[in-house]
Amino acid sequence: MIDLTQLRDNYAETKARIERKEPKFAIDQLVTLDKQVRALKISIDDIRKEKNALAALGARGATPEMRAQAQSLNEQLSTLEGELALIEPQFKELALACPNIPFDDIPSGGKEANKVVRTHGTPMPFSFTPKHHVQLNEKVAWFDMQKAAAMTGTQFVIYLEQGAKIIYALTHMMLKNNVRNGFSPIIPPALIAEKALYNPGNLPKFVGDYYSLPNDGLCLIPTSEVSLTNLHVNETFAADALPIRYTSWTSCFRREAGGYGAQDRGLIRIHQFEKVELYSITEPENSAAELESMVLCAEKLLQDLGLHYRVSLLAAQDCSFQSAKTYDIEVWLPGQNQFYEISSCSNCTDFQSRRSGIRYRKSADAKPQLVHTLNASSLALPRLMVALMETYQQEDGSIKLPPALTAVMDALW
Repeated sequence: MIDLTQLRDNYAETKARIERKEPKFAIDQLVTLDKQVRALKISIDDIRKEKNALAALGARGATPEMRAQAQSLNEQLSTLEGELALIEPQFKELALACPNIPFDDIPSGGKEANKVVRTHGTPMPFSFTPKHHVQLNEKVAWFDMQKAAAMTGTQFVIYLEQGAKIIYALTHMMLKNNVRNGFSPIIPPALIAEKALYNPGNLPKFVGDYYSLPNDGLCLIPTSEVSLTNLHVNETFAADALPIRYTSWTSCFRREAGGYGAQDRGLIRIHQFEKVELYSITEPENSAAELESMVLCAEKLLQDLGLHYRVSLLAAQDCSFQSAKTYDIEVWLPGQNQFYEISSCSNCTDFQSRRSGIRYRKSADAKPQLVHTLNASSLALPRLMVALMETYQQEDGSIKLPPALTAVMDALW
């Protein structure tokens, strides 16, 4: 949720910044409802004060005039409370649907305006036409989507033998790397109360994008960012307790209701996938530097695996709803001859902490302030599997894994 005081005090500037991200958002309606709600609450408070004063006078003996005045005040109060009950839910829903305000240093526009910040490595040279990972899997049999479809539905996967070993080895490498960089490991539940999806910003914006268990009021997490945002709801930290850093390994569940193109076949876009997450809680003045360090942390594994990738700064309209600034790490997939996002790293500023009530104090007697929250994928495992298969494929269809990964697999298995 954005700071409504900022919107009231700097309307034109704040409106322009929000419209950089979501040009069609009803910002004027939000401002109008905000004024109406505040005016009604002031009027209601004034009438209640008047009623209390009148009741104090009436305690010494009420006159007919005082009784008539009390009746009039009750009628006015009932009318105003009815008006407030009608428009306040509309105001709250619209306020929750307002996107985070993007930073000034990110490009304007949509995906076409994304800016490549840096590129690591070069594409693997091939003396043959590289195959798509689905074709490669016909020989190596690292995963099975047909059996998964038979037991669950389309766009689910079963990892088999070597494929399962690779997933576990990659997870081990990520967690070890992240712990070395100061992130504490945590494994939260895969189910979360539906109301908890409001705190990170998934609701009301993304209704229907997640799997729900309506009989229990629970949902499967679309990412562990949701769980980690809810970990410290309504807590206040001392400044010296910050930053707080977590790394989490979970399955993630997404309906992906928009459908699939031919380019999304195989492991590119599936309904259940494993992901290691980075999550930080910082003082506001440190969040910009924290974002940069999180990106570097996520990049490290790709470098160890010898994969070609680039880091892109997302334009305003391509940033996520909660984010004020986002970097995407995009890995090169030779079998598809294009880059694909494998990590999204975002500074959500105080957008999530305002919803969640997460604060800190600079000193024991200081006024509590909102923290900044940040998150990054480190990394999405199915797409990492795709990158390894397509990058390290051999002409005969076999796959020669990089030494950093085989060393971990030998140690684990």
